[in-house]
Amino acid sequence: MLSVEVSGILGLLLLVLNIYAIIKIVQSAASTGAKVLWVVLILLLPVLGFILWFLLGPK
Repeated sequence: MLSVEVSGILGLLLLVLNIYAIIKIVQSAASTGAKVLWVVLILLLPVLGFILWFLLGPK
């Protein structure tokens, strides 16, 4: 039962972080193509996409 609650909390945290990243991507000065690629990456690979955006995206 505890593992379900922990995974639910982690899933919610990941969702919040991905929404934050997508908002920051849309507000950035990057080209439209770059924005689309980052958003697609985050939507298709939520954990890896967020980590890559966090490390490589914003400057």
